[in-house]
Amino acid sequence: MKVLVTREIPEAGLRPLEGFDVTVLSELPPERDELLEAARGVDGVLSTLTETIDATFMDASGDGLKVVANMAVGYDNIDVAAAKERGIVVTNTPGVLDETTADTAFMLLLAAARRLGEGERIVRAGKWEAWGPKMLTGPDVWGKRLGVIGFGRIGQAVAHRAKGFDMEIFYTARSRKEDAEKRLGARYVELDELLRESDFVTIHAPLTEETTHLISASELEKMKQRAVLVNTSRGPVIDEGALAEALANNRIFAAGLDVYEEEPKVHPKLLELENVVLAPHIGSASIETRDKMAATAGEDLRAVLRDEQPKNPIGL
Repeated sequence: MKVLVTREIPEAGLRPLEGFDVTVLSELPPERDELLEAARGVDGVLSTLTETIDATFMDASGDGLKVVANMAVGYDNIDVAAAKERGIVVTNTPGVLDETTADTAFMLLLAAARRLGEGERIVRAGKWEAWGPKMLTGPDVWGKRLGVIGFGRIGQAVAHRAKGFDMEIFYTARSRKEDAEKRLGARYVELDELLRESDFVTIHAPLTEETTHLISASELEKMKQRAVLVNTSRGPVIDEGALAEALANNRIFAAGLDVYEEEPKVHPKLLELENVVLAPHIGSASIETRDKMAATAGEDLRAVLRDEQPKNPIGL
């Protein structure tokens, strides 16, 4: 059977595919024409979030495509409905990157609050002249209020870290998480209240039609002037233009971003601002986690091609 791996991935993801005829594309995202050409005649695809796996791709593969294993938790890059119509199994990698992504969110939260990016740029440019009483001051994190948008595994993992900073935890989600409320001391509120009352807001919502531009100009207007906004979910959840305006006008204090609306492009106004920490989508980028993600995708792909039940099917 033929397997297409759309990007170079850790070896841990290739080991489960031994015995198949495997084609691995380049380290960088393939061009669309290259991707469609490589899809011809394949039985399974191991994809990443940078490739669009839509009906056109599925039809280009022919009638033999049985499984698309996405090396990511989110799967907005895959047309799951089209896959279901064609009898193609889609899988993802939930549960293996929660803690690592939560670490990244809290890293950005701290870095944005304490102006770490600004400070490093000053040191590297040789512009640091002396310690100063007013130099690079930012808000404390300890004892403040954290608002978590999306309270799944990653959102709860961030809240768990916040408890170590004695933070009060608000959250909003599609449904109440009463067990998590008790375990984490979290309080469910509507989005408007969360934005008004939180000192720090961190986003962990999936990208859907409802969450696209969930945070835009009107939501940013509701936030505290010293608030910090963090996003490690998906870029289009935030209107980047509106965020850039809010940051430029000191409407909010700072932001920490790991994802962007048009990756790898970043809104040009954000690039000009000092009060935003910009990371290149490294939320899950620990060695251990990327190995687990690749292995999980590879194992589920192998299972489907062997007519076995995958561990992480979507929409079945």
